[in-house]
Order: sequence, then structure tokens, then C-alpha cells
Amino acid sequence: MPDLTDRQQAILTFVRERIAADGMPPTWAEIARAFGFRQTRAAQKHLQALEAKGYLTLLPGKARGIRLPGTGGMARRNDPLQLPILGRVAAGMPIGADAPIDADAERHLLLDGGLFSLPPDYLLRVQGDSMRDDGILDGDLVAVHRTSQARSGQVVVARVDDEITIKRLLVTADGIRLLPRHPDFAPITVQPGQDFAIEGVYCGLIRKG
Repeated sequence: MPDLTDRQQAILTFVRERIAADGMPPTWAEIARAFGFRQTRAAQKHLQALEAKGYLTLLPGKARGIRLPGTGGMARRNDPLQLPILGRVAAGMPIGADAPIDADAERHLLLDGGLFSLPPDYLLRVQGDSMRDDGILDGDLVAVHRTSQARSGQVVVARVDDEITIKRLLVTADGIRLLPRHPDFAPITVQPGQDFAIEGVYCGLIRKG
């Protein structure tokens, strides 16, 4: 499929999250409010661009007339997914948007797509307990939806200089912090001039029994 702009990717992610959380897609007005658009027409233009690129279908005359391929717009995908394990989440080379999906993969797992809140692109093995209170434990495989956009409060995979970490994102007027979910770990404050990027959004995990 054609590449998306950052804003188009963010809107598509928002639509997928709302369908996963609420069982129905957002209205154009809800999308406009979420992204600070003054008019719903701006949201409509982005949705039409996503439709032209094959990522969704718009149903005319319906307030929630957004449909994702294979979902009917009302449920998550249940198609089998073959996901690569691309290493550990604590540190390593950045997983960039241009990297081949199977580059340096340990192995692949075939998983039920319905397990995840968003369509995942790859898996990372967790090293450490800093996200324990969010139920993410050492040795878990976390599923990551590849995107450079995330909202404050989401659990993200982020790159700070040469390290990859999984934390809860906090964006305030004072800057960006990455919050652990364990009292023994300190938050990471992103300093001005640091090389920082969102690599993806957490969308579920796999744990060995």
C-alpha cells in the first residue's frame, strides 16, 4: 500500500484504537476534535486520502461511516499474523520505518490478529521489570504497531539516543517524559538536543505459560 504521511498514520491509528476500545469507529467531528481541526472538513480530507490509499472505506451519509478492511468497522481483525521477533526492547539499533520487516529477526510467530488492540508489525522481547505494574514483565514479547505518532498516556516503544525503551509517554508543556510503571525505576526526561523518536505503540503481549 502507498506510504502515509505522519498525520494520516496518526488518524488511522486513532480510528483503529476507537474501534478496538468502543466497538465502533469515531465520527468525523470526533476526529476533528482529537486532532485540533477547526472544521470537520479537514478530518474528511484526511479520511478521503486514507480511502484513496486503500486503508479504509467511507460510507456516505453515515455518522460513523468508516470501515477498515476485514473488520466491517466494528471489530478487530482475526486473521493470522506472522510477526518477526526483532530483538530486545531495552537497547539496540533503532527499528526505523524503512527497515525490512524481517531484518535480523530471531524468528517469526504465527498469531491470531484478534489478540491485539492495533495491527502489530513486529515483536520485541522485554528485558527488565520497569513496566511491571502495567502487566508487562521481563521475558514477555510485546507487540508493536509501527508509527512515529503517539498520544500522551500511551505505552510506546521509544528511542532515546542509542537505546530502545518501552515506557508510558507523558507530554506536557515542559517537555516529554517516559514513565516507568515500577516504583524502583526513575522516569526518563528527554533533554533538549537528545535524539528522540517514537518507534511504535504497544498493542499487546505474548507470555509463555
